[in-house]
Amino acid sequence: MRLDKFLKVSRLIKRRTLAKEVAEQGRVFINGQQAKASSTVKIGDEIMIQFGQKHVTVKVVDLQEHAKKEEASALYEIVKEERVE
Repeated sequence: MRLDKFLKVSRLIKRRTLAKEVAEQGRVFINGQQAKASSTVKIGDEIMIQFGQKHVTVKVVDLQEHAKKEEASALYEIVKEERVE
């Protein structure tokens, strides 16, 4: 699955276009490598996203084309969440 689509379906980022922009700005990493919006996400990958003053690292647990709001958080588990000064 494409990175931008995973971020949208998992609701880590609300809109796919926003996920694409964040990736193009170089603020998303998959397994330590800078990622593009078209990068492929697999189960077991670690995704690190830089949200302004916060860095969130999640591990991909499941991939689905569509997920309801209640099921979205089951697609990943948070590994680390840290504030950056």
